[in-house]
Amino acid sequence: MDMDILGTLAVREGGVSITPTAPKPRQVLALLALHADQVVPVGTLTEELWGAEPPRSARPTLQTYILQLREQITMALEQSGGKEHRSAKDVLLTVPGGYLLKSGEGTSDVREFDRLAGTGYRAMDAEDYPQAARRLREALALWTGPALAGIHAGVHLQTQLKRLEESRLCALDQRIEADLRLGRHRELLGELTVLVSRYPAHESLYGQYMLALYRSGRRGEALDAYQRLRATLVRSLGLEPSPALAQLQRSILRTGAGTAASAALPRRQERTGRAAPARLERRSSGAAHP
Repeated sequence: MDMDILGTLAVREGGVSITPTAPKPRQVLALLALHADQVVPVGTLTEELWGAEPPRSARPTLQTYILQLREQITMALEQSGGKEHRSAKDVLLTVPGGYLLKSGEGTSDVREFDRLAGTGYRAMDAEDYPQAARRLREALALWTGPALAGIHAGVHLQTQLKRLEESRLCALDQRIEADLRLGRHRELLGELTVLVSRYPAHESLYGQYMLALYRSGRRGEALDAYQRLRATLVRSLGLEPSPALAQLQRSILRTGAGTAASAALPRRQERTGRAAPARLERRSSGAAHP
């Protein structure tokens, strides 16, 4: 079974779509696909669909949605010539306490993203920046839009969507860092301008933006960017920029004395990824000197 989650949901069996058009069966399939090869408890599915106070008809209605998905799988198996080998119940299993969607030998864009991003992170640790930039760019290219675009997300899907978005932001941060280390600051300016507008309290992105501006000979704009971030953090969170970013700002201010070349943001201790605001105690831009 092939599963595309990083964009519009698309699940295929033998190359044939099994993705329903009705909203709630799509929601069920999305949760099952995100936990492919794992048991998803009935209670989790019920809470996803109806919240903390499901109707009395929740269980039979959920069973109806599962039957509808199995009908889609049966048609896909027939069209792909796989009916003689497996039935729909071999693909979407009823197990004690819940349901399990088997991926078999199919593809998953989430698994491929994790694999490529992991390769990129290891290349960063080895200071192989061309390889890191290449692999992280390939990972990010798998995203064709927001994950599960157009699907209503209950409490459990919302948690998974936040996790995926944080993973994407972490990979993006590291790819930009690799590009900065490769001297691609001018090429990054357009992208970073959009990103800091989209994530106005994300310190890591702002640090990278400041570095790219400074290295492009736009020192005044780099300092202005710091002041915009500081105003946003103070107004919205009551926080000052992190010490690392403040140090970068001071280094750029003292550039005439030749001290800016010593500035570097700290290396991140973990790569869990965090959406805005992202504090720089983790590895921010980690970029080489301005």
